[in-house]
Amino acid sequence: MSELLDPARVDASGGGDVGLPASLAVAGLAYAYPDGHQALYGIDLRIERGERVALLGPNGAGKTTLVMHLNGILGGGLGTVDVAGIRVDREDRTAIREVRRRVGIVFQDPDDQLFMPSVREDVAFGPANMGLSGDALQARVEHALELVGMGDHADRPPHHLSFGQRRRVAVATVLSMEPEILVLDEPSSNLDPASREELADILRSLDVTILMVTHDLLYALELCERALVMAEGQIVADGRTREVLGDAELMARHRLALPRGVTLAD
Repeated sequence: MSELLDPARVDASGGGDVGLPASLAVAGLAYAYPDGHQALYGIDLRIERGERVALLGPNGAGKTTLVMHLNGILGGGLGTVDVAGIRVDREDRTAIREVRRRVGIVFQDPDDQLFMPSVREDVAFGPANMGLSGDALQARVEHALELVGMGDHADRPPHHLSFGQRRRVAVATVLSMEPEILVLDEPSSNLDPASREELADILRSLDVTILMVTHDLLYALELCERALVMAEGQIVADGRTREVLGDAELMARHRLALPRGVTLAD
């Protein structure tokens, strides 16, 4: 398999609505931290609406730096990032506010996102800050909780929930903003097998573009038709997940490995 594939070959979900801009379009993105460390070298990336894409790579590859550019947490380097046709520009407050609504990031530790006295208040926090109130806010909260199967827990304190339940509530806090793209940071980490599959079922059911940053290669294979591999600040492979994970030379070169004993049949 060629390490750099033509993105036109990749059709992860039948996505890509005619006439609509891509969920994410990154062109020539380069970034160096203030200490001089060059983290990204000319990233070009396009993700169509409805695609589910895994972002793979060893620690230090630049995955987190790339993600932090998607909603303007980082900026000031070279290149451009567009979310649903909106340019990510930290100097344009109106644009950056809308971009941050459209790019929903679910952190690896749900406790980094849950801080209110009840599940309902946590899920309402984002849309309330965007100006939603009254019945419209409550409907938004109830719908987001229904999507993740947590409607019956709306009035419980988050710290009374299991880890898997807290992760689902964290996803709901992002879904309540009706994002264009859902970015998941290691979504399967620390989940027991049942919770892992419950979350997978939820993610499969969502009508939203997904970018999943993960070291869990089997989860990537299960949920994402397309996979990107990053190494040393560059995208070094872009293709169908099964083809990427089945390329033993590519995997070894970039310190990636399936669990011992797992092979991918042709």
